[in-house]
Amino acid sequence: MNNKLVVALLALSLSGCATVSDWFAEDEELEVRRLKPIEATFEPQIKWETDVGDGVQDYYSRLTPAVAYGKVFAASRDGLVVALDPETGKQLWEQDFANYDNFSWKKTLLWYSNRAVSAKISGGLTVAYETIYFGTEDGYVYALDEATGELKWKVGVLGEVISAPAVDAGFVLVNTTSGHLIALSPETGEQKWMSVSDVPPLSLRGVSAPAADSGGALIGTPSGKLQVSILETGMVAWETQIAKPSGATELERIVDIDVKPLVFAGNVFVISYNGTLSAVELRTGQVVWTREYGSYRNLSLDGNRVFVVDANSSLFAIDRRSGVELWSNVSLKGRNITSATPHGDYVVVGDKYGFVHWFTKDEGKLVAQLEVGDDDEDEAIYTNPISADNILYVKTREGKIAAITQP
Repeated sequence: MNNKLVVALLALSLSGCATVSDWFAEDEELEVRRLKPIEATFEPQIKWETDVGDGVQDYYSRLTPAVAYGKVFAASRDGLVVALDPETGKQLWEQDFANYDNFSWKKTLLWYSNRAVSAKISGGLTVAYETIYFGTEDGYVYALDEATGELKWKVGVLGEVISAPAVDAGFVLVNTTSGHLIALSPETGEQKWMSVSDVPPLSLRGVSAPAADSGGALIGTPSGKLQVSILETGMVAWETQIAKPSGATELERIVDIDVKPLVFAGNVFVISYNGTLSAVELRTGQVVWTREYGSYRNLSLDGNRVFVVDANSSLFAIDRRSGVELWSNVSLKGRNITSATPHGDYVVVGDKYGFVHWFTKDEGKLVAQLEVGDDDEDEAIYTNPISADNILYVKTREGKIAAITQP
């Protein structure tokens, strides 16, 4: 290797503000990658960390962990599902749902490999009725015993399942990419009803996770509607147009609502990709207020604040009663941050470089940061942190799960 190049790389490795990956990055990306100094008010600590398979690999997936029944549940896209001890990270059980029917060995003079067919788990885990529910891109829904991981049932549905199911009042709700909202029995997986909504010719690679509340099944649709069906029968009670297509091209006319409807105090909060945030009355479908924010990330709520992360990775706090903007923070613009998670006195996000960031709820001031990955997009944090019992759980793209504490 050229001596000058060796010296240059050595200098980069010794520098506190540059890495070898910086050497090949564009100037604009370098500006985004390098975090600006902040006045930190506390130092978060990693309590434990462990790996769950290969994560979601190169795929964009909302494969979010879940915390319930004194366990942390997580999965990899290939098919690994595990239960972890929340205090130690010790694995309590493991199940592998990859397909080994076509298992084969390939040998050459220098290497051998074995490869199973991925289960394509996607969209996150939902835990209820002492059962873990999740879906796959191949159109299957699984139910596992939360105590042992044993398979209770597996059923096929119409379309890919790339969002987490909702479970309530004796129904498991699954929303698929083909526009089918399907209600299953939580005990057997038997289909109870199915409804269909229109899917436009061009839409985002995503789908609204369903919600269940007050006897209703709620979803956002790719055509920009908020739809509420009667939970018992699947009949549509009402639907309201949140975002209307506009523009000359199909790309400009994308109005997907890919977020899970957020229900609180008789209102439903949804946001569309093209720039419409709305509060809608749950009982009637009447729009209470509308503001111009666009996102494909889930909303979150704490007290009277709705937290919004827009398509540019800006963070906003909105008054849920009036839609008035309380504060905004644009310091992480371009870092592809996750949706925001309320956690104690803070609201927390992850980013595509493997960092976690804490903002104050009342002012939106950035007060703490922690590197969980390796400042590399292979260690990106795609899914929002999970807050439970004063611990924050974060999962990276490659399957690392970290439990984080703060003073």
